Amino acid sequence: MSSELLVDLSDDPATAQLGQLKLSTIEDQQWPADESTLSKSDTDISQRFDSSSPHLPWDHPFYDIARHQIIEVAGDDNFGRKVIVFNACRMPPQHQLDHHKLLMYLKGTLDQYVESDYTLIYFHHGLTSENKPSLSWLRDAYREFDRKYKKNIKALYIVHPTMFIKTLLILFKPIISFKFGRKINYVSYLSELEDVVKCEQLLIPARVKEYDNKLRASLKPAAQPPMSPPRSPPLPNQVFGVPLALLRERSPDGDAVPVVMRDTIGFLTDQGLEIEGIFRRSANVTLVKEVQLKYNSGAVVNFREIEDVHLAAVILKTFLRELPEPLLTYQLYNDIVNFNSVSSDDQVMAMKMLVESLPEENYTSLRYLITFLAQVSANSEVNKMTNSNLAVVFGPNLLWGRDNAMSLSAIGPINNFTRTLLDQQHLVFT
Repeated sequence: MSSELLVDLSDDPATAQLGQLKLSTIEDQQWPADESTLSKSDTDISQRFDSSSPHLPWDHPFYDIARHQIIEVAGDDNFGRKVIVFNACRMPPQHQLDHHKLLMYLKGTLDQYVESDYTLIYFHHGLTSENKPSLSWLRDAYREFDRKYKKNIKALYIVHPTMFIKTLLILFKPIISFKFGRKINYVSYLSELEDVVKCEQLLIPARVKEYDNKLRASLKPAAQPPMSPPRSPPLPNQVFGVPLALLRERSPDGDAVPVVMRDTIGFLTDQGLEIEGIFRRSANVTLVKEVQLKYNSGAVVNFREIEDVHLAAVILKTFLRELPEPLLTYQLYNDIVNFNSVSSDDQVMAMKMLVESLPEENYTSLRYLITFLAQVSANSEVNKMTNSNLAVVFGPNLLWGRDNAMSLSAIGPINNFTRTLLDQQHLVFT
């Protein structure tokens, strides 16, 4: 992984020549298409919309954009930051895509996360002469994203960069701030992303994986980059990535609320309620891994000794996100994503019925979490975390599709359900 943005490729690259750059070879354009169903779960917005589907209706203003799944949200990275993914290979030919709508759709996705730290991953492979946007559009797009979008983006990872993209960034050098330029990183192989995020949660397009394999195969054995590490078998005392039912079985007192949730929420209740931007900041990845290792080794973790509110907040979100099944369960996915169809008069009762149908350990843990978050929002004048802000942070950590990635069409309903749950928690959990 490298950051070479400020290294000039030539003395004076002409803007007029940019459009003539060869973007991909004929072989590149013949890579097999993604599976007929891009998304393996109910989040596939290319399916026809009906009452049981979470996808945008055909007459939605962003339907033509969303159905391509160019932009996705893929949980949190290893630092506790939201991950936004842009897939160039899913962009259709220029004449089939409204690039202004694409820009608005990207802004609509980012708008939900720009108040928090976030990471942007751009898969460049698949951008060809047929689907590349114009230089003027790229320039206008960069200018469209003002300080509120650039302030909290902590890293932009460009995967499989070509001479084209490097030249493009050189041409944009006069308008790209030095501070933003330092956030841009080139990633040559998918395995390098493992330092940032678990690749399995990204739903990487098949043609991107094929291209990565081709690049690896072209290298001499001595120059081969390391493969993504296989998932290690669970430790005897593993806590992260373990089903709630198993954690309850292991608990000496049979507590339905996992120890990680009790530890983090207990500490944050005492010392985090008045911290501005709690749950919006990232944490030191080394410390996060150390704390996870301690828990997975069966050691006791005392956050009062560490005295890092943001670390505890990231550990809580990471624990929820690494559950093998989301706290709200896959079974409730469609009901929750379509919850807006329930009349406002019936929503509390419907929500009560939904959460009470959860397994006992899920229900108890959810109630424990939501009760705490209600305390956080009660201090929102100080910490700036209203129910709406908390819903944006926790919604994607409470529910996701079976393929982990979510489009804008699924994120909104999930966040709205979470916000309503926080608003009505005193009635839902009675």
